[in-house]
Amino acid sequence: MVKKGFLKIGVDVPGNFKLRNVETPNLYRDIFPYTEICKTVFDYNIEAPNPPDEIFITDTTFRDGQQSRAPYKVQQIVDLFDMLHRLGGATGVIRQSEFFLYSDKDREVVQKCRERGYRYPEITGWIRANVKDFALVKEMELKETGILTSVSDYHIFMKLKKDRKKAMDGYLRVVKKALSEGIRPRCHFEDFTRADTYGFCVPFAIELMRLSEESGIPIKIRLADTMGYGAPYPGTALPRSVPKLIQAMVRDAGVPPAQLEWHGHNDFYKAIINSVTAWLYGCGAVNGSLLGIGERTGNTPIEALVVEYISLTGSSEGVDTRVITEIRNYFEHEVGEAIPKNQPFVGAEFNVTRAGIHADGIYKNEEIYNIFDTAKILDRPLGVMINEKSGVAGVVHWINSYLILPEGRKVDKRNPGAARLYKWVTAQYEKGRTTDISNDEMAKLARKYLPEYFVSDFDQIKQRAHEMAAHLILEVAELEEIQSMDPERIEPVLTWFVEDNPFIQFAYVVDRNGFKVTKNITQIVDRAKYGRVGLHEEYVGRDWFIEPIKSGKIYVTDLYTSAITGALCLTVSAPICCDEEELKGVVGCDIRFEDLVKIDGIE
Repeated sequence: MVKKGFLKIGVDVPGNFKLRNVETPNLYRDIFPYTEICKTVFDYNIEAPNPPDEIFITDTTFRDGQQSRAPYKVQQIVDLFDMLHRLGGATGVIRQSEFFLYSDKDREVVQKCRERGYRYPEITGWIRANVKDFALVKEMELKETGILTSVSDYHIFMKLKKDRKKAMDGYLRVVKKALSEGIRPRCHFEDFTRADTYGFCVPFAIELMRLSEESGIPIKIRLADTMGYGAPYPGTALPRSVPKLIQAMVRDAGVPPAQLEWHGHNDFYKAIINSVTAWLYGCGAVNGSLLGIGERTGNTPIEALVVEYISLTGSSEGVDTRVITEIRNYFEHEVGEAIPKNQPFVGAEFNVTRAGIHADGIYKNEEIYNIFDTAKILDRPLGVMINEKSGVAGVVHWINSYLILPEGRKVDKRNPGAARLYKWVTAQYEKGRTTDISNDEMAKLARKYLPEYFVSDFDQIKQRAHEMAAHLILEVAELEEIQSMDPERIEPVLTWFVEDNPFIQFAYVVDRNGFKVTKNITQIVDRAKYGRVGLHEEYVGRDWFIEPIKSGKIYVTDLYTSAITGALCLTVSAPICCDEEELKGVVGCDIRFEDLVKIDGIE
């Protein structure tokens, strides 16, 4: 067997930090060959940890965390924002939360969260590096916004089709515009761990700090490990070394730790360790999302950052870790998010042991096999697997801990469902069973005997379908052609809409009096079936028309069988409003439920 050593390269740190405007992109092909796994290269120069005086957390649940799933409902965002405040926002441990600003719904969310009156988390925005987008920030009266400023040659040359100088000049123009409006810019150094640290990133940061000093406005920099390439190991070479990247920003570019933020992704299972490493080497803020939900493999989990914050600082002042379990329950029961059962701190079985020898130790003293007092810290009692020695009390304990039931809903030994479940367990061992009963088996039985404590799989699918349908109709309702109420402009858009989404069987626009103004726009196979539906059909009595007219909001019906096609359908509709918010009509579509869930893979 041939023994291979670690990869090693020399260090190239220039004496000055001027922009290197290269003619061809530096893609670091020796480190990122693409057709192979990326390389971890060492220069064996080790940076000493230099943590800042203060560290804190920022949140991107409602921005980056929302890019990998169906959009949250308005009330869901408000509820989760409340929980972020209670988890660590009251004293600024969780200092900021960023929001999209583009749709009416985005702006409604910001307004409702602002009405809570919290100092922390501070509400911030996110925009493209586009001067026009500042109108949105000004309109919402936000003090800070993130600005997308990609820094790797992958983005600058291959995506933006620019060179480094043109990219930097463009970014600086947008930053100056923000400063002129009195807005704090937060520059997102996208793809930072594949960028030329000293050829672009440090010179760009120096220019930002110069503008910050001149304006008196603290410009922030978010270091985005977009692809999760960062490496925490001592002696790792640039551009992957988290210690060297942070030190380059703090020491060489002069960025104050309080204005520096790390944003990690988990593509290589390093989101949390890279985030903590950023803290240790001088970064003041680390950015994450609840449950780590984000694009591809996700972001750094907020709940993990809270636990690490307490571990590093030795202080839990202003933090209520029990809210982590409330957030977990809300995601699973209200949002319908499937959480891996072994996910730390939030999974259904994160503190449950299967091993018989562990169970024996837990019976004697739970501290032997529990990471900390999970009942006190997370309001999650320790769990064990069920066997012949559990008794009815053990079964009841399993039900209450597995379902994480609050005090008022806990099951006791008198519950008929719990009694039937215990009877089944006893029968298994009377038949000669010798193994523990798995949580999967217990969960299926609990669904059978205690159905009132579960959201059905079908209900979760329906909720997901409702969210998808609402997202689709919102995009259509905001199109200029639809808002024109001119059938000649509307019909081509609706035709494209139906053709692009084969689960839509019928799309239409009605005026404010309930009369259809568009011809029948359907899938080709259904066209003949809609022959009897006239151009000016009246729908004034239909709920999908009444509700958007009455509330000005999107409406989704319950499931029904289409009288025309015989398919199981739902109808989604949205009000059509002009810039002055004048109600003009309603756009709607009938969706085949089965086809929708198949396409989304949520069956």
